[in-house]
Amino acid sequence: MHRDLEQKVAQLLFDLGGVPGVDRLEELVSLFKQVRAERLVRLLEVAMHAEIAAEQRRFDAAQVSEAVAAKMVARHPHVFGDVTVADADEVLKNWEHAKGHEARNSGRADESVVDRVPATLPALAWALGLQKRAARVGFDFESPTQTAENVAEEARELAEASDPKRAFEEMGDLLFAVVSLARRMKINPEDALRVAGERFRRRFAETEASLRRDGVEFRDLDREAMAKRWEETK
Repeated sequence: MHRDLEQKVAQLLFDLGGVPGVDRLEELVSLFKQVRAERLVRLLEVAMHAEIAAEQRRFDAAQVSEAVAAKMVARHPHVFGDVTVADADEVLKNWEHAKGHEARNSGRADESVVDRVPATLPALAWALGLQKRAARVGFDFESPTQTAENVAEEARELAEASDPKRAFEEMGDLLFAVVSLARRMKINPEDALRVAGERFRRRFAETEASLRRDGVEFRDLDREAMAKRWEETK
């Protein structure tokens, strides 16, 4: 639910563009209130589980807080220790290093950094998570330009695919490369794709309505006429 609210907020902010009207501001405020309410529900769930565990004499809220605090201190040596970092990327690399240390101490020495990304995530979010984890330990292209070149290379390989099996694999590689490019450009691919889909939906509906007013349908147009009508509603 929280992710759905985030997507609605992102779409609304995109739609607002310039100076928003009062009605759109009210909609935005309402969405933020929903996000706040959702977070409060999550906190209530934590408190409830802690209380149940305390009644069963397993752990209590104080122990939960202490464990979380200890973990945050261990994973943020630049805040609570004497480690110096240059930027947020270095903070994330240190965070990954700390989690690897915790895994080894917990008997999970063979655990890979990418194993920490839940495979149950939707494919787009899962791909993004895998790439972020790999990048934190140094596995990444040197620049966005190289990442874009990889997208072009994957597109060429897809175009040259001669059988369904290879085309399937190359399509996956191309989508994965596009996610990587979005990540390097600090763009959330899920949000970008959703906004693009909404943009297409609106433009298609406007073109369809225009054709309907003229008593024709898409199937009645040749490619040139269709392209012209599409451009008219850009």
